[in-house]
Amino acid sequence: MSHSPRDLLYRWNEQAAPSSARKAPRLLDETLRDGLQSPSAIDPPVASKKALINLMARLGVDAVDIGLPGASDRARRECQAIAKHIEESGFDLTIACAARTHPNDIDAVIEVSRATNRNVEVLTFLASSPIRLYSSDWSITDLEQRVASSVKRALRAGLTVSFVTEDTTRSKPETLERLFKAALNEGATGLVLCDTVGYATPDGVRSLVGWTRELCDKLGIEVTLDWHGHNDRGLAVVNSLTALRAGCDRIHGTALGIGERVGNAALDQLWVNLFLDDYPVGDPKALTSYVALAAATLGMSIPPNYPVFGTDAFRTATGVHAAAIVHARRKDRRRTSGVEMESTP
Repeated sequence: MSHSPRDLLYRWNEQAAPSSARKAPRLLDETLRDGLQSPSAIDPPVASKKALINLMARLGVDAVDIGLPGASDRARRECQAIAKHIEESGFDLTIACAARTHPNDIDAVIEVSRATNRNVEVLTFLASSPIRLYSSDWSITDLEQRVASSVKRALRAGLTVSFVTEDTTRSKPETLERLFKAALNEGATGLVLCDTVGYATPDGVRSLVGWTRELCDKLGIEVTLDWHGHNDRGLAVVNSLTALRAGCDRIHGTALGIGERVGNAALDQLWVNLFLDDYPVGDPKALTSYVALAAATLGMSIPPNYPVFGTDAFRTATGVHAAAIVHARRKDRRRTSGVEMESTP
């Protein structure tokens, strides 16, 4: 009796939410922006960044944040070079750039767009949590004006705009509502919910995403929702997958989870989970190359117990586990040699 891989396991994971009932995910790769903010990461040469872009395209990544061009002249030149590479390669990748809600940052993204003759999504961000408003002596009215003017400036240049609230998961609903309205009323088409310090739990993710969806429905505005998570509590991957189930359209991640402090959601782990749950993703063969190149060029080591790609991921030191593997290999050899396997009770 022959068996397919699906015959050899029972999928309890699918009982509550079958794959067919879930929306196709979209992935935004933050490796070249938030990932490079890791205290331990090396900022690689442009050639290495282009090589990573090539693998992102093969993985089926939908969008890539290529940097913060307003940070310096060098950053702007590199963003232009990477954007040109994406355009010349014909990759079906949305090009995104981070920008503070400041005219100089918005203008730098506009320059990238004009230099490449390609629409660039502006991810314009502003802190929104009470602790940041307190420490910086900001008023909500001032923030609303900054958001509105930044969105308007980018849209006048023909760019797509998503508004990013830093520390969304610790921000008050009344503050978020005012800032979201300021962005959406000026024509922003996306909102990015950020767990900037890795504070959220899955319950918090569901609450925040649900509240935001209700607000957008009440406003009668169709909005793309993103989730951007950090890993300070070790929950970045599960929170991102929860956000997808809760109604987000796009989730963010970085190679090997690198990023500020202990990092972001690991895009490679997100990819593996989506693949195992039968979501449509890209070429699995590109994933190993993506992780290896990221580790080599960014100066990151892969822990032995890292999921899928650590040296211990497919090794065992337990006798009963090793015995099971030996038995399974014997079955495989008998099947491939044409000997019919005995069915087991």
